[in-house]
Parts: sequence; structure tokens; C-alpha cells
Amino acid sequence: MPRPVDYYLSVASPWTYLGHAPFMELARRHGVEIRWKPVLLGEVFDQTGGLPLARRHPARQRYRLLELQRWREARGVPLVLQPPHFPFDPSLADRAAIAIVRSGGDPAAWLACAHAGVWAREENLADPATVGALLAEAGYDAPAVLAAAGEPEAAAAYARNRDDAIAAGVFGAPSWVVDGEVFWGQDRLELLDAMLASQREAYRAA
Repeated sequence: MPRPVDYYLSVASPWTYLGHAPFMELARRHGVEIRWKPVLLGEVFDQTGGLPLARRHPARQRYRLLELQRWREARGVPLVLQPPHFPFDPSLADRAAIAIVRSGGDPAAWLACAHAGVWAREENLADPATVGALLAEAGYDAPAVLAAAGEPEAAAAYARNRDDAIAAGVFGAPSWVVDGEVFWGQDRLELLDAMLASQREAYRAA
């Protein structure tokens, strides 16, 4: 049977953008079952001791910009270091992914388009019209997805993802969880790949 991988993500995370395509290739090679878990990172930070970017020490903010440049080059993708609409509320874009999954669809293409919209094309993903245009561009029924994203069921699923993340020990995005073992950050994909290739059991912290 395919090994399930819980994929915690946010459109507001440049690290999720950098890791999305490599993870999708990894998932294809290993035939894993992806369980999509968009989360509102601010709420996860509040519960796990994280800080929003503006409240981090300047040394951490500067180092983040260095790392983004390094990984932008390493991944070979365009990435705007300080997009004009960041920070923004990613809830609608994240819930659009939830709505696609709830309808039985695959949100991978939407997430790729949404991330590129923020981090490469400098678009405002808090704007419903922009989200709708990008959904259509990615091949989805934009009115149907937007309507479903606004339903209470999508909001409840978004909240459950947050609770699941905290319960699983996730504190940032992207994170992947396999049998309880957390891999945090797109720079842990090599380790996730090795785990899936070896089919080893999950490590435990205690």
C-alpha cells in the first residue's frame, strides 16, 4: 500500500514554494499517498513558540534573506525576496486547496500556481479576484472552488489541520509527517527521500 505522508503547507511560506515541486517529484517516485494539510501558520506559531517575521531578531531576518537567495539558486526558480503584498492573509488561497481536496480533486497544480503567484509574480493572493483568476489559470472551476472555500466545512477543516499540526509536533511549513516522524523544511527533503527509499520505521524523539 502507498505510504501516507501528511503535507503541512501554506501559500504564505516561501519555503513551501521552494519545496513544492521537489516534493511532488519525490511523491511520484515513491508512490506515496499525500494527505494535504494547509494550515494558518500564525496560529501554529502562537501555539508552538514561533514568531511572525516582523517580530524576529534582525539577525534572523537577514539570515532568512541569505537562505532564500541560496535556495532560489539551488532550486533554479524565480523568487522575489520581498514581494509587495507580503505579509498577507493566505486563508482563502489555503482553503481553496482544501475545497479542491474535499471535492475529490488534486490541489497540486493550484498550489504550484498560487505559490508562484505570490513568490515569483508578485500577485496579491489575499484578493478573491486574483485567487479566482489563478484557479482558472491552473485549470479549476474557479467559481465552484471559491464558493466551496467559503463554506463552514472548509473553515472547519482548516482549523482541524491546525490542531493536527500542533498534535503532530509541527511548528512550521513546509512539514511532512510520516508515521509520526516530522520533517520540517524544504531542506529536509533529502532525508524524507531516504526514509521512503529504505522503507525504515519512523524514528522517535523519546
